[in-house]
Amino acid sequence: MSTKTIDLNQLANLLSGEVFFDNLHKSIYATDASVYRKIPLGVAYPKNNDDIKLLISFAAENNFSLIPRAAGTSLAGQCVGDGLVVDISKHFTKIIAFNEHAKTVTVQSGVIRDELNDFLKPYGLFFGPNTSTSNRCMIGGMVGNNSSGTTSIKYGVTRDKVIELKTILSDGSEVTFNELTSQQFQQKQLGNSLENNIYKAVFDELSNKDNQQEIINQFPKKSIHRRNNGYPIDELLNYEEFGGENETINLATLLTGSEGTLAFTTEITLKLNPLPPSKNIMIAAHFSSIQESMEAVVIAMKHNLFTCELMDKTILDCTKNNREQLKNRFFVEGDPKAILMLEICTNSEEESNKKADELINDLKAKNFGYAFPKLVNNDIDKAVNLRKAGLGLLGNIVGDNKAVACIEDTAVTVKDLPNYIAEFTKMMEDFGQEAVYYAHAGAGELHLRPILNLKKKEDVALFREITSKTAHLVKKYGGSFSGEHGDGIVRAEFIPQMIGAKNYELLKRIKQTFDPNNIFNKGKIVDPFPMDESLRYQADRKEPKIETIQDFSDSLGILRATEKCNGSGDCRKLPEAGGTMCPSYRATKNEKDTTRARANALREFLTNSNQQNKFNHKELYDVFDLCLSCKACASECPSNVDIAALKAEFLHQYYKENGVPFRTQLFADNVKWNKLGSLTPTFTNLILNTKLTKKIMGIATERSIPKLAKTTVYSWYKKNKKRLSEQPVKFGELYLFVDEFTNYYDASIGIDTIELLTKLGYKVTITKHEESGRSFISKGILDKAKEKADFNVDFFKAKITNSKPLVGIEPSAILSFRDEYLRLADDKDAAKEISKNTFTIEEFIKQEFEKNNISSKSFTTKTATLKIHGHCQQKSLSSTEPTFKMLTIPKNYSVTILNSGCCGMAGSFGYEKEHYQISMQVGEDTLFPKIRNAGKETIIAASGTSCRHQIKDGTNVNSKHPITILKEALL
Repeated sequence: MSTKTIDLNQLANLLSGEVFFDNLHKSIYATDASVYRKIPLGVAYPKNNDDIKLLISFAAENNFSLIPRAAGTSLAGQCVGDGLVVDISKHFTKIIAFNEHAKTVTVQSGVIRDELNDFLKPYGLFFGPNTSTSNRCMIGGMVGNNSSGTTSIKYGVTRDKVIELKTILSDGSEVTFNELTSQQFQQKQLGNSLENNIYKAVFDELSNKDNQQEIINQFPKKSIHRRNNGYPIDELLNYEEFGGENETINLATLLTGSEGTLAFTTEITLKLNPLPPSKNIMIAAHFSSIQESMEAVVIAMKHNLFTCELMDKTILDCTKNNREQLKNRFFVEGDPKAILMLEICTNSEEESNKKADELINDLKAKNFGYAFPKLVNNDIDKAVNLRKAGLGLLGNIVGDNKAVACIEDTAVTVKDLPNYIAEFTKMMEDFGQEAVYYAHAGAGELHLRPILNLKKKEDVALFREITSKTAHLVKKYGGSFSGEHGDGIVRAEFIPQMIGAKNYELLKRIKQTFDPNNIFNKGKIVDPFPMDESLRYQADRKEPKIETIQDFSDSLGILRATEKCNGSGDCRKLPEAGGTMCPSYRATKNEKDTTRARANALREFLTNSNQQNKFNHKELYDVFDLCLSCKACASECPSNVDIAALKAEFLHQYYKENGVPFRTQLFADNVKWNKLGSLTPTFTNLILNTKLTKKIMGIATERSIPKLAKTTVYSWYKKNKKRLSEQPVKFGELYLFVDEFTNYYDASIGIDTIELLTKLGYKVTITKHEESGRSFISKGILDKAKEKADFNVDFFKAKITNSKPLVGIEPSAILSFRDEYLRLADDKDAAKEISKNTFTIEEFIKQEFEKNNISSKSFTTKTATLKIHGHCQQKSLSSTEPTFKMLTIPKNYSVTILNSGCCGMAGSFGYEKEHYQISMQVGEDTLFPKIRNAGKETIIAASGTSCRHQIKDGTNVNSKHPITILKEALL
């Protein structure tokens, strides 16, 4: 890069889109899902082709490179560099044209793979390549990497699907690469434009017989369909022009897999396939060793499989520590060293079962495998989600040792796979390594990962040595060192070894023709960055000592808790993919507002800050600003990166230096003010709901302020305690945690809870405990939250037992006992014991129903239609399933759980004037439309007080707490 100063302000004034070159954006774009870190010049969000032309021109004039980026999930470092990142994920997102008859579709490069297939599904068509990141990866990125995924053994790789690429070349010219006849190909060589020169160069190089023979001799075996080493010049030899059989030629083939180093692709036309047969069965074959499973692959692949995927014990063990994936391992029997997921698809259940049994019998006859559960319908989806989470799950390994992506992309023929893996395993044993094995066994490609600590120099040396020796082994088997993840930084150094020095020089000449000034993605494929430099972590660094009020010892400290984020980008998934993570990103589509960005920024500043208080950075305040503390990342992120906990800690430390803002203190102290306001609730409600009061408090004037109840739960209980005590007790005692929200705002719900449980035969005991501290936690005033946690733990530790549980109504309050108190309380042992016997009201009633202590006979037989919106922290730390079970106790209630994401209110977040619009957009993403479409007779159930207020403000629908619904159903 030139040493001259580059004025990006000048560029910002010219673009229709945006350019950021502040420290925050540079830090969050310094990494992708690889082990690399390079601080870029900045990041641009172009809006159109003219913006991209301008970026190319500006880069050429100022001698810097452009780094194309879509979802940023690349594993080899393709999106890492010291140039300007060009993020197309925000504006290049249109499906441009669709031809049902021809089975083709044209999209911009930022269209998400699953989004495209959702569009195509009604027409019975789909785009076949299916990566584990399919709910956020983009077609442009898939073209750049020539992605393949689980379905390649049946539907091929991205290169097989590309019909046409519209690109902008390094001179700013717009050029379309598509299928040409021999005559058209010759005509393209006439003239002096850059496009003409490209066609001339390709013809001159590949019509040379010596070059052809060198390519044939050195490139991977053609029977391996996952071949991504360098530029795919071996594929061009299939054309008649160069001695092959294909009559037409398409240079889109050359660009697919080129990692954005040759041209900037803006539009992509793809060929589509009919949807797979609908009657599918997945056999989850269990094995006692990796080698046994590899030998079984050779047999299994004779059975016309649609997928053949591997998970090893390391991956399976990681699923045990992930709340979301723990639910998906239901089919695992015993402690297998490997599971092969083998999918059969036909048009009839009978035929699929027959073929599945034939496969199982074939494996048994060869003594391969010890268990063969057959999965159907939604159980297949759960198993597939478990496999797809593999990359992120590896982040769950506690400490600095991580499963490192460097040799995870090797591909050999299926026939060679057992011998290759046997040699690989022996090699890794010689290194003292037990590698991770997973993914696309049926394609001859396993994602192999050594466990290394790249904070240590000796492991960085091992990183290179293992990569180098694996490259030699792959070459021995005529394999491809880069199967689907690309060369990037980590493997580009080894391209000469893999394809031969002469072929590598040919690649350099092609790059020089396309991009003489090295504008596009410098350091990838040719003249690469060193594979063992610019790593995310500095080797042998002095580990920063960071004191926190919360206990992060489960991750060996807050920095390592942050470092669990490996960049896989699950937080960018579509709302249609389900779940909640990440609501602010779904609303803004800005990388800054992802879980990943928050973790990246916090890691960056905690590691590299020169401040005495490393949290004291305005950039961190900005990146956490739109975090709703929904806790979805704590369960839905495969690496369990709990941004809500990290945000709370950050705010606490930041306020030490900068003070607590007035409004923040006001919201955090809500119990104090509500206690005072409850002396005259009518007057208080009137005053609080005036525009003047809202403006003074910094609350959006559009918001309705929750009204204080005329009678608190404690007041009602005191008046009715004698009457309640006279009711017969059949099933024991419980402690009801009267949280601060229920006591002051939703007293009727607390009263319903007490009345219902008492009538069902339970002794409900209410005591004068402290508030939950939820408001202090969410606002980052953790010293006060800790006081509440310590008091409540000490108060309840001698009271709560298996026979006398603690039960709560408001999810965010009661679940503090199972989450934040474990990090905050001094008496950790007591906090853990209490947490084991702490339940939401829905969990408690479900358990009692299953014990037959509660009967449907006690409830109405009338019909009703109910839809459940789950509270975010309930979904993360508990489940909406107990709510579903509880509301189906009345026999004729028809109950559905809405896939409704986050409501957007998130405690005080949605009330704050600067967050109001984002709050409402989050609601509009998923929840509000489903509420509006539910029908007037449908009862909406919502456990969270914030959720109910947001539903009212956003849709004018009154929702009910599930306990009130059940109380109203009581006979």
